[in-house]
Amino acid sequence: MSAEPRINDRIRVPEVRLVGPSGEQVGIVPLAKALELAQEYDLDLVEVAANARPPVCKLMDYGKFKYESAMKAREARKNQAHTVIKEMKLRPKIDPHDYDTKKGHVVRFLKQGDKVKITIMFRGREQSRPELGYRLLQRLAEDVQDLGFVESNPKQDGRNMIMVLGPHKKKTEAMAEARQAQEARKADAKANPGKSQNVAESADAESVVETEAPAEASAEA
Repeated sequence: MSAEPRINDRIRVPEVRLVGPSGEQVGIVPLAKALELAQEYDLDLVEVAANARPPVCKLMDYGKFKYESAMKAREARKNQAHTVIKEMKLRPKIDPHDYDTKKGHVVRFLKQGDKVKITIMFRGREQSRPELGYRLLQRLAEDVQDLGFVESNPKQDGRNMIMVLGPHKKKTEAMAEARQAQEARKADAKANPGKSQNVAESADAESVVETEAPAEASAEA
């Protein structure tokens, strides 16, 4: 764990290499002089490089510095992208309507920047026809090739056949685009107050669906 830097009277060295409040190099000065300058500027003397000889200290508003650092760390955690693997299960003889529905889910996941594990489930005599599953996986990969690529080729795993699709778009890019789209909808609503409330509610509903969509990931054909 990183300890907090020493500040003001907690600094115990005869002299320091001082950096001014705007980043200017003041030079090596006695500690007493550095503390005097800190009082004149109504700032803190903060040790920023304790292992240097002499230690490097800077004049700054330490309370403000800590607050801004905490906000930056919070924003970084908020924007951190976690790799997520969704799962979609299909049957080798899936009907066209169900296939389109499943493909729609895969498209949405890839647009969100998530990986998708596609599982073909064989039952009974279907196990003797693995080529059905292979062709279905190939078809799906071709249908979504603009959004994703085959990260893991189809392989048999017991009664199932598995393939993993990876998104062309990074998770951070997908998150940024989603925020921009939401901000654009809000801006449009403010610029066009004459639009019906239903339109605005519809835009909000789309945002909610987009957020809650992962719950549908494990739906089985």
